[in-house]
Amino acid sequence: MAGGGRSGGDWVEAVRDRMLPSADAVGLDRSSLIVAVLAAVVLVGFTGSWRLLRVAVTLVHELGHALVGVLAGRRFTGFVVRGDMSGHAVTVGPARGLGRVVTTWAGYPAPGIVGALMVGCSARGWAAPLLSAVLAVLLVTATRIRSLGTAGVVAGAIAGVAGLWWWRDDGVQAMVVSAVGVVLLLGAWRHLAALARTPRGDRVSDPAVLARLTGIPRLVWLLTFVLALAGATWLAAGLASTLFCA
Repeated sequence: MAGGGRSGGDWVEAVRDRMLPSADAVGLDRSSLIVAVLAAVVLVGFTGSWRLLRVAVTLVHELGHALVGVLAGRRFTGFVVRGDMSGHAVTVGPARGLGRVVTTWAGYPAPGIVGALMVGCSARGWAAPLLSAVLAVLLVTATRIRSLGTAGVVAGAIAGVAGLWWWRDDGVQAMVVSAVGVVLLLGAWRHLAALARTPRGDRVSDPAVLARLTGIPRLVWLLTFVLALAGATWLAAGLASTLFCA
């Protein structure tokens, strides 16, 4: 082909290649995992870096509401994320009922569950397929942005994921995906700790809304979040430990 450009078939093949798992089904070694975990702990533990990273946890929180809402038969119409850990996702459907309950509940566990999935995929050489799925989700949800700040957050996420996905390096992908997974998991615990400090008269947080919808006390809903994140943490640790047992 003149000019050295890619044909349509070449582009299709290039995209397909970037969606496949690593050839040896192993993307992360022990030292890379240790580096990724330590980096994540430092980033989440320090106030300055956490102020920048917490918006990613909020983004996954709100998209968790949206995804579960759609699966529950509700219509996802838009979302907002803010740098102070607040945000909201709007789904349209019955004001009460199981669909509304599971949609409201999904936010706080979502970053931990996604984080565990990222650690597991990176440990098994599936970072590339996971990045493909994440990129697709971000592109679809970009049509539901409701603020300029949210647009900036999503655009930055798309650029970062797309770059990591296109200029594929299995080792780099595995390390970055696992580090982000641990950041989301630890960040989910920080979000939950902040929620637990919410004044007792709170009426707008997820557990407060769940209490009004179901009559089940707010504290019980907080405990379900703790159990969900504990399960996600146990799963991530179990998946990562396979690298040390090989």
